[in-house]
Amino acid sequence: MRKRVDYKQKKSEVWRCFPAFFPLLSVVVLLQTSCGMSMSERNFENLKHIRKGMSKSEVLKVMGEPLRDEIYNTDDVWYYFTESKWSDGMMTRDECTPLFFDKQGSLLGWGQKEYKHYRQRKW
Repeated sequence: MRKRVDYKQKKSEVWRCFPAFFPLLSVVVLLQTSCGMSMSERNFENLKHIRKGMSKSEVLKVMGEPLRDEIYNTDDVWYYFTESKWSDGMMTRDECTPLFFDKQGSLLGWGQKEYKHYRQRKW
């Protein structure tokens, strides 16, 4: 015959232990949320490790994949989300840093100002 379990008693036993574990649980949750870098922070930090003349594959190793779904990405211009300006959850061009390459795939430069200057020279 099966032993009958008193669920009310089990529930009260669990809740009696809760105050002892609450501080530990709070610390674990806090550490997990504060230690992780956001995508924009990680990309901003990775920009410090790229140099002009790097190949596309070298840039990919440092930066990871660019924003592929955006219509303003091309083969020669890659965009990386680096700054959150709006609280809308979308990644817009003004929140991204362009990296631009020559026809041979070498990195020419990055940043909005430098890209604007490059485009003006190109025309």
